[in-house]
Amino acid sequence: MASEKILAKKQEVIDEIKSTVKDASSVVIFTYTGLTDEDTKKLRRILRETGSDYKVYKNTLMARAFADLKIDVNEHLTGSSALAFGTDQVAPIKALADFAKTHDVVTLKVGVVDGEVTDQETLAKLATIPSREGLLTMLAAGMMGIPKDLSICLDLYAKQKEEN
Repeated sequence: MASEKILAKKQEVIDEIKSTVKDASSVVIFTYTGLTDEDTKKLRRILRETGSDYKVYKNTLMARAFADLKIDVNEHLTGSSALAFGTDQVAPIKALADFAKTHDVVTLKVGVVDGEVTDQETLAKLATIPSREGLLTMLAAGMMGIPKDLSICLDLYAKQKEEN
C-alpha cells in the first residue's frame, strides 16, 4: 500500500488536472511518443502563442480526474497521453492539428470542448474553423459591405436625378 505522502501527492495532481479541465474551454488528449526534445519545445511554443499549453500526466491520474468530473474518456487513456488545454475553444485543437500534419507521431485522441466529449472526427472539423480573429475579420468585412453598397446605390440614384 502506498504511503499517505504518496497518496497526498497523487491527489494534488488529480486536483490540478480537475482544475485545469474546469478552467479550460477546450482540452485535447493526444499522443506524443516519438517527439524529439526540439519538437516538444516547438509544440509548447506554438501552443503558448495561441494562449494554450500542454502537460503530461499519468493515464491513471487523468482517468481518476476525469471520472471525478463525470467525463468519460477512459477508453482513450491508453499508451502515452498528454493533455493540451486552452481558454479558446478552437485554438489548442487547431495548433495540435497543424503540428500533427508535420509530425506523424502526434495524434489527437479525444477532446472536451465546453464540457462535451468530442471525438476525432469532430476535432478534425473544429481544426478547420478559422481563428477568432479571422472570424471577426470576416464579420467586419461583411458588415462593411452593406453601407458600401448603400452608398454606391445612393450615389447612382443622385447622379440619375441630376441628369433629369
